[in-house]
Amino acid sequence: QVLLVESGGGLVQAGGSLRLSCTASGTIFSFNAMCWYRQAPGKQRELVARITDGGSTNYADSVKGRFTISRDKNTVYLQMNSLKSEDTAVYYCNAGGSRFLREFWGQGTQVTVSS
Repeated sequence: QVLLVESGGGLVQAGGSLRLSCTASGTIFSFNAMCWYRQAPGKQRELVARITDGGSTNYADSVKGRFTISRDKNTVYLQMNSLKSEDTAVYYCNAGGSRFLREFWGQGTQVTVSS
């Protein structure tokens, strides 16, 4: 059974930094892509950043220049700098690939940025 477990969320002041981690277990295969999504109260879940197994990255316009996604095998990180109150959300890890029948989601980790 594939599991994704996130860590690293918390409360931080505006302008501060946090680093999220997501580690996958239960598979020997590499995910083609690993992503971070977020969902703020009353809003739809949105893609924050994506990284492929080849290292290609994509970012939401709202986080470009502030967030950096990276990965080491099936662990993905999200370095978040210059945090703003609008970054407050539950952050979810997502992973998938051609060797898997479906995508996988973590349980989410809360990030709260106080202004």
